[in-house]
Amino acid sequence: MASEHSDLRWRLMEAGDLASINAMAEVIHPDFPEDDSVFRERMRLYGNGCFVLESPGGALHGYAVTHPWQIYAMPALNSLLVELPTHPSTYYLHDIALMPTARGSGAAARIVAVLAEQARREDLANMSLVSVNNSVGFWEKQGFKTENLPELEAKLKTYSEDARFMVRQLR
Repeated sequence: MASEHSDLRWRLMEAGDLASINAMAEVIHPDFPEDDSVFRERMRLYGNGCFVLESPGGALHGYAVTHPWQIYAMPALNSLLVELPTHPSTYYLHDIALMPTARGSGAAARIVAVLAEQARREDLANMSLVSVNNSVGFWEKQGFKTENLPELEAKLKTYSEDARFMVRQLR
């Protein structure tokens, strides 16, 4: 499958992509619905952290939404941030989602590498995320480690029973 999709490229998200992003989200994350306003706000607050995976014909096959944030303070699902912190302590990966047509293409690992560089440019020492849908194995391959903190358990359960908070150190 990787050779079939070697032409897929990540680019910055644009407002015109939102209808496709919402359609993809309904397929990829039916248990984690988010309003259009969440994607719009993330683009407005930190457009350099919002990407789409596009084929040469213009079809979208995935998206990534990320931003600087405070470690251990993951935002609630389907919530607006209002503003980014003045002194962030992590680069938060809100969502990296691929359509079934793009899985196995290496696109997820490629965007994680891009995001790690973005985090370094922001002078952040780590990246963090909430792993769902039994994706811990993928994230471990990307250098993330699960952090089991009792104070995060209740918030993680609002995501899903299998949700795990994970961190990757960059320095």
